[in-house]
Amino acid sequence: MNRREALKLAGLALALPYAGMAGAAEPFQTLDPVQQGDDPSKIEVYEFFHYGCPHCRDFEPLISAWKKTLPEDVVLRVVPAVWNNAQLAGLARLYYAAEISGELDTLHKAVFAAVQDDKRPLFNEEQVREFVTGKVADPAKFVDTYKSFGVGSMVQRSDQLARAMKIQGVPAVVVDGKYLTSASMSGSHEDTLKVADQLIARVRQERAAK
Repeated sequence: MNRREALKLAGLALALPYAGMAGAAEPFQTLDPVQQGDDPSKIEVYEFFHYGCPHCRDFEPLISAWKKTLPEDVVLRVVPAVWNNAQLAGLARLYYAAEISGELDTLHKAVFAAVQDDKRPLFNEEQVREFVTGKVADPAKFVDTYKSFGVGSMVQRSDQLARAMKIQGVPAVVVDGKYLTSASMSGSHEDTLKVADQLIARVRQERAAK
């Protein structure tokens, strides 16, 4: 399902493989223009996802395990897709609130399950407050984080990144703001990470040649 079709579904039981490069000669796409990262000393890898996407849920344990193998010069940045959609923005707020508050390990899988299995709406403050009560140590503090200006800015930034990096479906992986890959390009989630490893090596070579 592509982005346009997915955003028509109010329930957010969304399946969003990357649809734009099926049958591509290479298992990745080169972005133009290249997007500059936050830390030039690192090779930044971006994973775009959202909680309503079953493919993202399948990909999550694979990329979490892969993250533990990354060398010191590589950093993984997880970015919730928004696409200027209010419900996706609410889920992105929930992700960033969990990340900032240190509750991501507790909540990440639970949010996937709540959205996809229970069809539970988690798009606004009251829904999030009810959801996290009993799951986090201080629900009131968590909701304050969820509502904060800082989290709102992070959601806006995630939308800007997805647009700049031409993300049309999820899960998708971008290496160094330059190379985009996904299962529909590589053939599988596992192969996506193999391609990401190859692209990381390619970026190292490119930087060394400068």
